[in-house]
Amino acid sequence: MDAAARPAIVIDNGTGYSKLGFSALSRFRSSGLYSLKSPIHHGQVDDWDTMERFWQQCMFNYLRCNPEEHYFLLTDSPVSTPESRECTGEIMFETFNVPGLYISVQSILSLSAGYAYLKSLSDENSDSTSDMTGVVVDIGDGAPHIVPVVNGYVIGSSIKSFPFSGSDVTQFVLQLLQERGELLPPEDSLDIARRVKEMYCYTSSDIVKEFKKHDKKPDKYIKQWSAIKPKTGVPYTIDIGYERFLGPEIFFNPEIYSADFSTPLPELIDNCVQSAPIDTRRALYKNIVLSGGSTMFKDFHKRLQNDIKKIVDDRVATTSARHRVEVRPVEVNVVAHPIQSYAVWFGGSIAASNPEFYEYCHTKEEYEEHGASICRTSPVFKGMY
Repeated sequence: MDAAARPAIVIDNGTGYSKLGFSALSRFRSSGLYSLKSPIHHGQVDDWDTMERFWQQCMFNYLRCNPEEHYFLLTDSPVSTPESRECTGEIMFETFNVPGLYISVQSILSLSAGYAYLKSLSDENSDSTSDMTGVVVDIGDGAPHIVPVVNGYVIGSSIKSFPFSGSDVTQFVLQLLQERGELLPPEDSLDIARRVKEMYCYTSSDIVKEFKKHDKKPDKYIKQWSAIKPKTGVPYTIDIGYERFLGPEIFFNPEIYSADFSTPLPELIDNCVQSAPIDTRRALYKNIVLSGGSTMFKDFHKRLQNDIKKIVDDRVATTSARHRVEVRPVEVNVVAHPIQSYAVWFGGSIAASNPEFYEYCHTKEEYEEHGASICRTSPVFKGMY
């Protein structure tokens, strides 16, 4: 059976979790990377031997497929090097002998997933002129990026990086618990902080009001975490209070976590759009798409939209007053959807389900003729992206 007649395999490798599955299927598998050694740090592969073994586990243990019978779509960071893409292609073609490979930028797939979700809700949201135009705010367990995309093209010069990710929220929650004197089992402390973050943390619109609410009605807002110490078997309980809203607050007031960086995420997104070509800015503000598990905090999208809207409105008011002209208001829209935690994989599944996908893949024959350098470029855009 021809490999092009079989569903392609989509693998999204992340710093904290990897998502893998067959295209055109709604079911996939999410797998944590190695507990002893992780090959990916801050979105970049720094241990290719471990990465190769992990891909081997994905294919033969998790998906139980023969890689020689399927085309592959792999995802890549928007700031990864061409050499990294070459290494990926070399492993896939040499070690696993895949018939075809496509390496896509994660932000484009996230944008595609967000658009597909909105289109599935209502045809009114369909706009052929702005299908693939927007700002992707990708915050996972490592290496958050703000990536502007115009008509499917990444504007590389306008990409912004935010230094704090989901793992930093976990560390901050753990720090707050320990500073308050909560007795956590050392061997489980990081895992407890991660679970507290995922289960109880939320984004507040005003942290001063949140402090007052917790102080006024502690029984309502303070949660408790109960578990058993793994070594002694003794049960224990810890209180979860201010950590619930202070954890995600590092995205909006990063100085509370580190003095090395003080630019809030909304301001960085605004800087990203302002550095893009002037004729694309309104379309970019209109479609700010969230991607990654660390954007799933309750009301995260509302806080982000309100803060960006305030920055943009202040600029419009200042411009109107300075030049004495009426400036048309700028629409700011932050798109949130239930699949944003796995948006990259879903976008990859959509792309690999397209019949034209196989025409754009790098093939084994091309690799044998030209070498791994073919993976430096995209067959669609004839460029790195």
